[in-house]
Amino acid sequence: MVPVREVPEPVYTAAEWRLRALSPLDGRYGAQMEPYAAAFSEAALIRERFAVEVAWLQYLAGLPEVSELGALSPADKVALQDWLARFGPPEAGQVKRLEARTNHDVKAVEYYLKRRLVEELGWTEARAEFVHFAATSEDINNLAYARMVRSALEEAWLPSAQALVADVRALALQTSELPMLARTHGQPATPTTLGKELAVFVARWQRQLRSVRALEVPGKWGGATGTLAAHVMAYPELDWASTAREFVTSLGFEWAPLTTQVEPHDWLAELFGAMSRFGTVLIDFCRDMWWYVSLGYLRQKAVEGEVGSSAMPHKVNPIDFENAEANAGVAGALFSHLSAKLPVSRLQRDLSDSSALRNLGTVFGYSGLAVLSARRGLARSAPAPETLAADLDGAWEVLAEAVQTVMRRYGQVGGYEQLAALTRGRALTQEEFQRFVRGLDLPAPARDRLLALEPATYTGLAGRLAKLVAGPVAVDRDMKPKDSSKKAEVGR
Repeated sequence: MVPVREVPEPVYTAAEWRLRALSPLDGRYGAQMEPYAAAFSEAALIRERFAVEVAWLQYLAGLPEVSELGALSPADKVALQDWLARFGPPEAGQVKRLEARTNHDVKAVEYYLKRRLVEELGWTEARAEFVHFAATSEDINNLAYARMVRSALEEAWLPSAQALVADVRALALQTSELPMLARTHGQPATPTTLGKELAVFVARWQRQLRSVRALEVPGKWGGATGTLAAHVMAYPELDWASTAREFVTSLGFEWAPLTTQVEPHDWLAELFGAMSRFGTVLIDFCRDMWWYVSLGYLRQKAVEGEVGSSAMPHKVNPIDFENAEANAGVAGALFSHLSAKLPVSRLQRDLSDSSALRNLGTVFGYSGLAVLSARRGLARSAPAPETLAADLDGAWEVLAEAVQTVMRRYGQVGGYEQLAALTRGRALTQEEFQRFVRGLDLPAPARDRLLALEPATYTGLAGRLAKLVAGPVAVDRDMKPKDSSKKAEVGR
């Protein structure tokens, strides 16, 4: 028999491993996704499960009624904190080797912690049995996932999303008075300012971010079917409802007293709804920015050495906005599915939510990637005032709205119809516009005001409206900002 030759496992660099990745998040975009990998990788999930198991053991040790466990010694406390601080891929690998034998991921974490307590701290096996005491896997999992989501939101997604909003707000304020020809149905319409149109997106995003920040995260700690039955059987003298509440709130979450075996995941559906709507606004923003680039209203900054087309040397394409649009769309589809799937579980639980939850990193990753791409696209874009001005100067027909509205005020019948006959479907020159105005039977001040009008000056309150995103201000009827922090005085 010819001996089988063992082929050694190839050694790849990090960049080479990314070339082998199945998902573009881990491959092409891997370097950008490090914060999300840190929050949602398999190693991160194992780490958070371990953290919850340790937290429960520490909490139990502080209950005088659980005398069989007893208080933790100073050495125990130091060791547990050290294990938590140092828990990384090597430790997660040890848990995975235990999982290969148990075929149960949470039980493997329990066994790993027990083994370290016995082997490194000299605990008896009987004392180590208080690891995972009266808990079911979903008690550990729901809190572990909540910790992961909180970490990803606070350390990656929210800072990035808020930075995008801040970037757009800065440009909105910078261009608040820069006139721009608006387009409704793709056709020339009443002029606006570039800043006002950007400020619309800022206001929409801020609304969704408020929803994200206001979210209350519930935590389940109730045993196999949410009844705390095993807890009560083992220690009937303890008020387990209060104990469970105190433990969950100690981790920074709201206790959910009414659950099945699983926490129902409604909060994730609420979160994904707000994040998905943020992404929908992002898609709208990217498509508008794409059009502004196409119309020449925005210039794309050429980067030394970059190629826009393999055949056309002149091309500088808005690829970052296109990339953001695509990835926000993928995220939206996943948000939609997870929002519909996760809150549904057969009877007291089935395992389908477990598989679905493993995609949290994927959906956060695509959403986060979209935000990063949009920021990069924005950084490469700059307004082109001369193009904006030329476009406005060639669209005098958009002033027809102003004329027919003034005619209405002064009792001129059929003003709309007269302007439609003059302008509909055709461009109007400055000379034609002013000739028509001079022929109107209007008070001199009104006629002079119309004769002084230009497309670039017909922007109404656009500039003032754009500045509303500068801070949390209220608005009175004539759009003058006022201090909303002062309470109204009563009885005056």
